[in-house]
Amino acid sequence: MPAVLVIAARDDLPTDRVVKALTDGGAEVFRMDTAAFPQELTLAGRIDARRGWAGGLATAHRALDLSDVSAVYYRAPNPFDFPAGLSGPERRFAAAQARAGLGGVITALDCRWVNHPSHMSRAEYKPLQLSTARTCGLAIPPTLITNSADAVRAFWGDVGGQLICKPVASPVFIEGDQLKTVYTRRVTEADLDDLHGIETTAHLFQAWVAKAYEVRLTVVGPRLLAAEVHAGSTAAHTDWRSDYASLTYRPTTTPGDVAEGVRRFMDTVGLSYAALDFVVSPDGQWTFLEANPCGQWDWIEHATGLPISTAIADELRGVS
Repeated sequence: MPAVLVIAARDDLPTDRVVKALTDGGAEVFRMDTAAFPQELTLAGRIDARRGWAGGLATAHRALDLSDVSAVYYRAPNPFDFPAGLSGPERRFAAAQARAGLGGVITALDCRWVNHPSHMSRAEYKPLQLSTARTCGLAIPPTLITNSADAVRAFWGDVGGQLICKPVASPVFIEGDQLKTVYTRRVTEADLDDLHGIETTAHLFQAWVAKAYEVRLTVVGPRLLAAEVHAGSTAAHTDWRSDYASLTYRPTTTPGDVAEGVRRFMDTVGLSYAALDFVVSPDGQWTFLEANPCGQWDWIEHATGLPISTAIADELRGVS
């Protein structure tokens, strides 16, 4: 019987919603977390001249034949968990083997993906996102990626002093057992006098785009599920992630030209799911900021009623 393989952290509540939507629709689901391998999950994959990857994944309670997999939902699983007693080098070796073995067999499956890890990995690069968005007809802000203070000062002049700075990669890091986030911030003229430290790594600078509000556009297959994000504080107006409590949301529609550009973008980067962020100017112009191939969506569904979990389940089941 065809089955949907769900690979996610075992305690991920949004994935629970997708699994429920799948089972409510009659789909057979095998859910796993890569943290279960190798201690709780067994792999026995086989391939030969007659057929592609078959054999099984099994836990103490369930089993899945790989040849039955019709779709895979891949969403931020946990790292492999190895037995205690392995040395550091042994643990690193085992992780590499598990990634190449379990990961290699699963990613070789010829089926529907939301999303394939290799496509997600490539699509996470913001420089690629911006160049792809531009060639697909989406408006983008002038952007500089640099570790040169002189380049920042020159760019400041080019954009009339309206400049923001944000991380090129994930804005989240752990320091002293605390989870910290680096938010987007406006660059002031005083900042230009002290750019010490910029030479240590890459930084992303963009022209500030005048905004009436922002849009979180969740794309699932052919479906565009858009929500206006209205900031209720000065901090949220610069970066809405910095003050969720001040935000209000409203479902909206995507302009036709933007919708066409987004669909070209998704096809080009090979994604069937992504959360895209846009700034909407006071005159209604949509400007693309970035796309997250594994972006959060649960709170948007809760706040707006947009049927995102159902859309993901439908995409996995091949229902348009």
